[in-house]
Amino acid sequence: METPNNSDLNSNENELVDESSDLNQEKINVEEQVSRRFKTKSYLKEIVIILSIFISVIIFRSVVYEPFKIPTGSMIPTLRIGDFILVNKFAYGIKVPFSDITLSTFSSDPIYLFNEKPVKRGDIIVFKYPKDPNINYIKRVIGLPGDSIEIKDKFVYLNGEKVKTIKLDGTKYMETMDEKFRDNNLSFYRAYIGDKSFVYQVDNDNYFVVNAEKKIVPEGHYFVMGDNRDFSYDSRFWGFVPHKYIKGKAVLIWMSLDVPEDGTKEIVFRSDRIGTSVD
Repeated sequence: METPNNSDLNSNENELVDESSDLNQEKINVEEQVSRRFKTKSYLKEIVIILSIFISVIIFRSVVYEPFKIPTGSMIPTLRIGDFILVNKFAYGIKVPFSDITLSTFSSDPIYLFNEKPVKRGDIIVFKYPKDPNINYIKRVIGLPGDSIEIKDKFVYLNGEKVKTIKLDGTKYMETMDEKFRDNNLSFYRAYIGDKSFVYQVDNDNYFVVNAEKKIVPEGHYFVMGDNRDFSYDSRFWGFVPHKYIKGKAVLIWMSLDVPEDGTKEIVFRSDRIGTSVD
C-alpha cells in the first residue's frame, strides 16, 4: 500500500484554504457593495428631504406668509422699530409663485389663481417701493382707486371731507415710545377711515407741513401714509403704489426686540408685543 504523499495532502489542504479565502473575499465584496448602495440611497433620501423642505419654505414664503422686520419708525405707534411681523400674502388673492418676480431692470405683473380680493382703506400693506422695486416698504392705505386725496395742515381730506379724528391723551403711548422719538413733542390722534380706526402721531415741533393739492388716485393704485406722519416717506412725496407691487397685508407681530442704536444698553425682549395683531 502506497504511503500518502505529504506534499499532495498539503497541496490539497492549501487548495481548500484558498477556496475558503476566495469565498470570504467574495462575501466581503458583496457586503461592501450592499453597504455602498445603502449609503447612496440614504444620501439620496436625505437630499430629497432637504430639497423638499427648501421648496416648501420657498413656496410658503412666496404664496402664504412671509416674515419682515421693521427697521424704521415710520409706522410708530402701531409698529415699533425691532418688531418682526408676518405678512399674509394671499390676503388679496393667491398668486402663482414667482409670477411677480422683480429684477434690476424688469418687473412682471402677478398672476392670480383665483379672483383678487379688494384692498381696504386702513389696511397696513407691505409693497415694493415704486422708485426701486427691489426695496420693500410698509405703510397704511389711505386712498383707493378713484378717491380724491387732499392734505391741509397735517389733516387728510378724503373725497372732499376731512377724515374724522379724535385727539388722544398720549401718556400711555409716550411710556412705550421708542428712544429715538421719546424727547419729541408729540400729539396722538385716532382716525376713522373706512371700517377701521387707528392711532397716528404728529410732531408739534415739526413745522415742515406737507400740504398736498387734491389728487385723484389712479385706477389700480393706492395712496399710502405712515402712522408717524412727520417721519414717514410715503405717497405725499413719491406718489401712488401700483396694485401689482403689493406683497401682502401685515397681520401679526411674532417677535419684538428693542435694540439700542448706540449699542450701550442691553437688547430688550418685548414679550408683551408678541402675538399682537396688526391693525
